[in-house]
Amino acid sequence: MTPDVLAAADRIRPHVRRTPLWRVEVDGRPLALKLEHLQLTGSFKLRGAVNTLLAADVPDRVVTASGGNHGLGVAAAARLLGAQATVYVPESVPEGKARRIEAAGAKLIRTGSTYAEAVLAARAAPGFYVEAYNDPFVVAGQGTVAAEVVADAPDVDVIAVAVGGGGLAAGTALAGRHVAAVEPERCRCLHDALAAGEPVDSAVDSVAASALGATRVGAVPFELLRAASVSSVLVGDDELLAARDRLWEEFRLAVEPAAAVPFAAWLHDRVPGESVCVVLCGANTDWTP
Repeated sequence: MTPDVLAAADRIRPHVRRTPLWRVEVDGRPLALKLEHLQLTGSFKLRGAVNTLLAADVPDRVVTASGGNHGLGVAAAARLLGAQATVYVPESVPEGKARRIEAAGAKLIRTGSTYAEAVLAARAAPGFYVEAYNDPFVVAGQGTVAAEVVADAPDVDVIAVAVGGGGLAAGTALAGRHVAAVEPERCRCLHDALAAGEPVDSAVDSVAASALGATRVGAVPFELLRAASVSSVLVGDDELLAARDRLWEEFRLAVEPAAAVPFAAWLHDRVPGESVCVVLCGANTDWTP
């Protein structure tokens, strides 16, 4: 575990939940599930947001752009720490996520058709800008998920996570375990960047795009992941939706499509390792099983 992650864990401990790790058996195979969808705000994103704001000595006004979960994390972090937050989201933001951002006390501004357009608008606004994934403090904060996994299940040799801009995957890599970085087939900025040897623009067209819809992996997480022990894995939208439904039918775990992405990869034998932990990263969705 790196010093940055240990410092982040100490910093955020009073403000976030330590989420459970649940050992289960699926099709006769053992699996550990990190229930991070039970985090405050329903997503791991709170960790990076709290760490970033505390490291910056809690600015009075913060601003960010988000497809949903990061904006909710920033909104909640700002409320917890006594700051005011403004969150820019694309017009396509799921209503469930928009509703929760406003309920957390942030000003919500819809602009543009993509996350990238929301970023441009947010960066032009006044306030301390909180990165979604391309920042060392954000990455270290997200790395506390894996720190808890390693502490609770030291036998785990592979941690499988969903990838959007790369913050969670990069933070997981700092835990010293092999990372299975899983993306939808049509939402694959890390996969394309690793193939090209550098971050490149990638198409975004997936049912999980509201959470994993970065068009380009962050430079900070990319450098960490390129130097780490990582497997880049892809799953289809039909596979991830079936995995989401199975989590509900078999375990009564209600997660959003993005959170089921690594479970889908594991179900289809695309995750290496003898002892695997799948991180269920978010539950901010409105759906009917």
